[in-house]
Amino acid sequence: MKKLLFHLSILFFTITQSIVSQEIIYNTDTLKIKKLKTNVFQHISFMQTNDFGKVAANGMVYFSKNEAIVFDTPVNNEASKELIHWIQEKNNKKIMVVVATHFHDDCLAGIETFHNNNISSYASKLTIELAKKDGKTPPIKSFKSKKKFKVGNTKVLVKHFGEGHTKDNIVGYISNQETLFGGCLVKCLGANEGYLGDANVSEWSETIAKIKEAFPNLELIIPGHGNSGDTALLDYTIKLFKQN
Repeated sequence: MKKLLFHLSILFFTITQSIVSQEIIYNTDTLKIKKLKTNVFQHISFMQTNDFGKVAANGMVYFSKNEAIVFDTPVNNEASKELIHWIQEKNNKKIMVVVATHFHDDCLAGIETFHNNNISSYASKLTIELAKKDGKTPPIKSFKSKKKFKVGNTKVLVKHFGEGHTKDNIVGYISNQETLFGGCLVKCLGANEGYLGDANVSEWSETIAKIKEAFPNLELIIPGHGNSGDTALLDYTIKLFKQN
């Protein structure tokens, strides 16, 4: 009986921790921030689209010591201003860099606010090229297909694994957290195919399979839209775009 009670208490603690780790810790009409791990956060902002109505778009924030990295800006400058204030003023972390994972508005529409706050911005050369072609303000600095950033005492990897949602989509990986920011390349459970105007559907599943192979011990994955989860998101995305 004691052994059973012990296991039940561990199960209850695990469930409780899981609930706590998904809590919304900042909430306004323009920006929500969800705590996923001690130093990993999901920022959520909202854009109005013609085809899908009001859409919630995700980004990621990671803290290490007194520094932070941001993946994808919120969808406008107003929400970006809120996010920067929350990170730098409320949490006393210096934003070392913001990284755009592809050239769509849900990744970089708030980039000007980061530039106005003297925050370094990065994207792949292809993302910058496509953003300029599309008439958008691009990140300032570039890399070819992968780059490592030092944030506090942590190395953060960004890498292009192949085409999918767009030809330029990259992901961000934090090894000591076994956390992946998949962006719009990764679908949340139950999602449909979404916008395919710039997609390479024939290669999408293969690209996700490469990510799964590269990071076999992932614990947390944040998609571009919808709820975060574990490697089930990768499996779901592979299945969704698997060619018959």
